[in-house]
Amino acid sequence: MRDKTIRVLAALLFWLAVWAFAAWRVNAEFLLPGPRKVAETLAALGATASFWQTILASLLRIFAGMLLGTLLGALLAVLTTAWDWADAILTPAIRVIRAIPVASFSLLVLLWVYTNRVPVAVSALMVLPVVWGNVSQGIRQTDPLLLEAAKVYRFGRWKTVKLVYIPSVLPYFASGCHTALGLAWKAGVAAEVLCIPKQAIGTQVYYSKYYLETPELFAWTLVVLALSFLMERGLAALLLRLKGGDKG
Repeated sequence: MRDKTIRVLAALLFWLAVWAFAAWRVNAEFLLPGPRKVAETLAALGATASFWQTILASLLRIFAGMLLGTLLGALLAVLTTAWDWADAILTPAIRVIRAIPVASFSLLVLLWVYTNRVPVAVSALMVLPVVWGNVSQGIRQTDPLLLEAAKVYRFGRWKTVKLVYIPSVLPYFASGCHTALGLAWKAGVAAEVLCIPKQAIGTQVYYSKYYLETPELFAWTLVVLALSFLMERGLAALLLRLKGGDKG
């Protein structure tokens, strides 16, 4: 653990040095501000209540989209693996959703729902195909010998789901959620940039770019990166705990 920490810190210092050198060579703050200026800007933003309210608003939208997309993806996976008619009807639509770019989704959804709900809908639509694909694969990869044993011991439907299907699907579900979280976060912030809700990280990114406030643009980008890292680590810890509970 200590060696890993040292390597991470060394890499961080190296890239900070590269960034500082590049900013010094460019010598134009509106093109490339240095790490010190960005840190000062971030500290100034962090001292305001609106900064934290903006972060909270974006997190709530994206978590809502993540939850909605996860539930819908898991439900559709069950339907498409259980019934052929559902697979024939729903699978093409899910694949179309997977293929449409985030920008197109955002602009289309903006025509149908309120501005504040666009990031929720876009995040959900990005998450749904990932969770659907992983959960479907997990269901299909369930060991047939375990299913046969469940029949021999006359397990009921719910007992079979609990003791056979859930342990089989959980690793696939965990992998899908880990991938989907990154997609939900990036798609949600991108949707905010396009639809400009009242309080949103994407809105601040847009205005920073529009008014050439490059240090603020870099500061908000660092916020996005930091929150993405923290959410992924938090989700990984939660899924690990769920796996441990399942084994117990």
